[in-house]
Amino acid sequence: MLGGAAASGALGAAASPAASKPGASRHREFVVTGAHVVSMDPRVGDLPDGDIHVRNGRIVKVGHRLRVRAPQMDGRGMIAMPGLVDTHWHLWTTLFRAMSSSSPETAYFALNIANGVRALPEDLYHGARLALVEALNTGITTVHDWSHNLRSPAHADANLRAHREIGLRGRFSYGTPQGHPATSLVDLDDIARVKREWFDGGKVPLLHLGLAGRPPGLVGEAVFRPEYDAARGLGIPVSYHANSTRAHGQIGMIRQLAEQDMLTPDTQLIHALYTTEAERAAVRESGASVSISPWSELLIGYGVTPVGEMEASGMLMSLSVDTLSLVGSGDLWSVLRLATGLYRGLAEQELAVGTRRILQMATIDAATSLGLGDVVGSLTPGKRADLVLVRKHDVGTAPVTDVSNTLALATGAENVDTVIVDGRLRKRRGVLVDIDEDRVVRGAERALAALLAR
Repeated sequence: MLGGAAASGALGAAASPAASKPGASRHREFVVTGAHVVSMDPRVGDLPDGDIHVRNGRIVKVGHRLRVRAPQMDGRGMIAMPGLVDTHWHLWTTLFRAMSSSSPETAYFALNIANGVRALPEDLYHGARLALVEALNTGITTVHDWSHNLRSPAHADANLRAHREIGLRGRFSYGTPQGHPATSLVDLDDIARVKREWFDGGKVPLLHLGLAGRPPGLVGEAVFRPEYDAARGLGIPVSYHANSTRAHGQIGMIRQLAEQDMLTPDTQLIHALYTTEAERAAVRESGASVSISPWSELLIGYGVTPVGEMEASGMLMSLSVDTLSLVGSGDLWSVLRLATGLYRGLAEQELAVGTRRILQMATIDAATSLGLGDVVGSLTPGKRADLVLVRKHDVGTAPVTDVSNTLALATGAENVDTVIVDGRLRKRRGVLVDIDEDRVVRGAERALAALLAR
């Protein structure tokens, strides 16, 4: 176990006064020892007293009492599991945390438009940065940033600057600004610029680029077709909010996507609460995926997410936070609990789903849906080292009898002891590493006050 000066450097570091230092707190090689390993890989299995050997950001081996000459991180009393993967989050709206739904003026879409059209590039930076820090704190190591207020190239750059500073893994999906006409294309030239300058140039090495698109039924073919074709020409995946409401279901957005040959493994659908059996079959057979966000779907009044019915169709399913202006908290653990409850409640059967299945939706299935299934999502030798350690002996988690149940039903951000992203220590002993939380919070508060004053 590391101690003294070594602990204050790599694996046991405390928070520094810097806002974020992406190159800091990286240890080239270490071993997590004595943890209850929940690998989410059936070939590796669960190891009640397991070790995880990491070198240069990659998992080398998972096993019992590994004999490795490397610094050790004591995992006793912890559950080690893959980092959570959030597959749909409008990070910039974190600036408006819990502002929605108190009046017609603050209804979610009205709030987004009213504040979105006034948002400066720095507002997107502060909203995204606050969200990314919260994600790290709660144990999310991969996030899909569905950025639907990119009003100019400067807005896109500011949003990406937050990613470069905080350094999570994930997807950045380029979207149209709030209030953008349904007859106008997204800025295709700027998407190409962003790909060239930020992604081809390696400025954000843990991110990949996508398109936050608008589906048939929301816009006409003169818009959705060239946007989709341009994205595929750039080799980037696409994502659509589709069949979210009963009215959207009657339009048949997903049916139209299938008819246009726009459903592929690189297509992600969001919400999709109101779908026909034929649409679900088309999604399943195409290899496309669906991201649900049960909290936001309830709070915005879309309806009760039919988790079990959707999952039973064989579609690839994942979970998400969506937007903090509606749901308030970025704690994805609460989404796991809600998804479990909805599955069982709608089935009127306690044993309709086990918590291990819900954990799959938040780890390996979520990673697969973002095209990262071979990279993260399970503690598999050869994959990148994205993992979290959850304390077993906290007031809120003890006593632990069924580890999957503890993770899906009892765990919250406060129980996450350690977060590692790409082999880099980001949280240890419950404290974020190399992030000045006060500075992040104060920056967001000042940005919101200035935006509202405008």
